[in-house]
Amino acid sequence: MPDTLTKFAYQTFQQGKQAFGFTHKTLINRLREVVFPVDPENTSEIPGPTLALLKQRLDELTEVDWQDAEAGVYPTSLLFDNPWDDFFKYYPMVVLDTPNVWERSKNKQYQDFGKDVSTDGYPGYYVQNFHHQTDGYLSDMSANLYDLQVELLFNGSADPMRRRILAPLKGHINSLVDVATPKVLDVACGTGRTLKMMRDTFPQASLYGVDLSPMYLRKANELLSRDVGSLPQLIQANAEKLPYLDNYFEATVSVFLFHELPADIRQTVINECYRVTQPGGVFIICDSIQKLDTPEFAPMMESFSSVFHEPYYRHYSTDDMTARLESAGFHDVEVSNHFMSKYWVAKKG
Repeated sequence: MPDTLTKFAYQTFQQGKQAFGFTHKTLINRLREVVFPVDPENTSEIPGPTLALLKQRLDELTEVDWQDAEAGVYPTSLLFDNPWDDFFKYYPMVVLDTPNVWERSKNKQYQDFGKDVSTDGYPGYYVQNFHHQTDGYLSDMSANLYDLQVELLFNGSADPMRRRILAPLKGHINSLVDVATPKVLDVACGTGRTLKMMRDTFPQASLYGVDLSPMYLRKANELLSRDVGSLPQLIQANAEKLPYLDNYFEATVSVFLFHELPADIRQTVINECYRVTQPGGVFIICDSIQKLDTPEFAPMMESFSSVFHEPYYRHYSTDDMTARLESAGFHDVEVSNHFMSKYWVAKKG
């Protein structure tokens, strides 16, 4: 397919996802006004100029996503990768589960788990209904719904934001000399979306994933087993104490983890990522934007913590992550932003 047609197809695909996400949220919010009305004092309209800026940043994300694919950073097929089976299977469940989310939010139930969910052995900061979602990260249902919920939240832009780690990662891997099989670790790999992108982009790499949730690791294994390719090594472990030797990985990445960690744990995990990364290696973080990046979005970030029950987000939104990386020993930290996400690329000497 000629590049112009491929680009048009991709833009149409993304616009369709954006429209679906917007329509879903509009209808759900109208239904909530009837079933679980929210106190008007606890709601606020996003100003028109802020909405226009959001749309501009989203369009810029779509464009850079296309440009990276066109430049050969990753296969063009990744632009159209979407778990359609899961979408048709689980979207009705997302809708049916929404009243449970509303009820937890209204009643401020932040540690509400089903009788068959065990919370034993997990750190207290993790035993939360993040996003008010059913069972937090501790059930197969949660794992099945998670990717779809995130795509709806970000109007179809979650994967393009994840893919922004691939260009700096490819630059580093291509610079390696006499390393036929680079080892790359995904810390808090969740359902495996980022691991799948890395496998499609770096088929020669040996991939590893670690996560606290065995249910999300099961979902990751299911996703990664659908297509041909080497299966990443998946391990259930706490990122505060990674089960790997010192200086083991050529690269370490983490996507959307640090805003869900208390400040002291945030530093501990960064220190661990430094420990397991080889000298000369890189550590790449993708996470939420922060208040200093776009002051116009600060009111949204201020309310995000309570609206979506992100108890550590408020501190994260003003945290100096570059200083944390440097205190662990990383240097030459490069920072960039794309839409609602922020990136740190840090080198280990």
